[in-house]
Amino acid sequence: MKPFRYVRAHSVEEATAAHAGRAASRYLGGGTNLVDLMKLGVERPETLIDVSRLDLDGVEEFSDGSVRLGATVRNSDLAAHPLIRGRYPVLSQALLSGASGQLRNAATTGGNLLQRTRCPYFQDLGKPCNKREPGSGCGARDGVSRDHAVLGHSAQCVATHPSDMAVALAALDAQVELRGPQGPRTLPAAEFHRLPGDRPDRDTELDHGELITGVVLPSSAAGLPSAYRKVRDRASYAFALASVAVVLGVEDTRVRTVRIAFGGLAHRPWRALRAEEALVGQEPTDEAFLRAIDTELSEAEPLRDNAFKVPLARNIACDLLRHLAAAPAAPTS
Repeated sequence: MKPFRYVRAHSVEEATAAHAGRAASRYLGGGTNLVDLMKLGVERPETLIDVSRLDLDGVEEFSDGSVRLGATVRNSDLAAHPLIRGRYPVLSQALLSGASGQLRNAATTGGNLLQRTRCPYFQDLGKPCNKREPGSGCGARDGVSRDHAVLGHSAQCVATHPSDMAVALAALDAQVELRGPQGPRTLPAAEFHRLPGDRPDRDTELDHGELITGVVLPSSAAGLPSAYRKVRDRASYAFALASVAVVLGVEDTRVRTVRIAFGGLAHRPWRALRAEEALVGQEPTDEAFLRAIDTELSEAEPLRDNAFKVPLARNIACDLLRHLAAAPAAPTS
């Protein structure tokens, strides 16, 4: 076992200062992903900064109707929270689709966003992986690629992001709150994760030392019909082959609001902006849904083993849009 230093932070300021002052440091929340990667030898931090006891475990409603989720709220608590179940069902459903009950009891909001890919080439030290060791190559590109990306990948990396929660947050237009040595800032959840490009080792737009302190769900999405659908190899405790989060508002037989994000298809949750643009103002028909989703998926570049993901994603997205078009809006109070 590789020795490491352990720091228990008592404030956000103490945590960010401790992290920023050490190059090989990691924040520790629930540890459901980081500890596993340490056991495998993929992650080898010199310092772990425990943020699990910071005062960031609340769910707070603001006067404008938006809702703030603290970074250390446990996934199981968030999925069961009345505000989330009532106003943002897509998020509750996504959380309940992830991992197992035991892991959801430990996993946190911030940690979920920071989990790393489950690509087997990334997790196996005997295989080349540009994400784990830049410049070593991508074993998955010419290897077994069934579970890998069909959108936004590069010659350097074809891994997918594993989070279900992050897909829902992208569809909700959530904002991620950050605090670092330079002060606070926010990023749209849909822009928090990066596409691989030539730097697949950088998963997110976080600067060194920055800590996720919370996530804000906008009031504009509260109460709109929304849902999450996930297809996987078995009924529980499996990562998505393809998933979709949809928020849909229909008024006077026209689509007025639509937000779509795919999971399991790319290096980050894939916000389907072209499909959204194609749907606004249209009648919510099967034909309109299919045209819009095909517009989005037309840029897919499947690998040898995963071409099935394109029709799979098309079918679950169109079916979910059809379902939500017939659903009434939920109350916002």
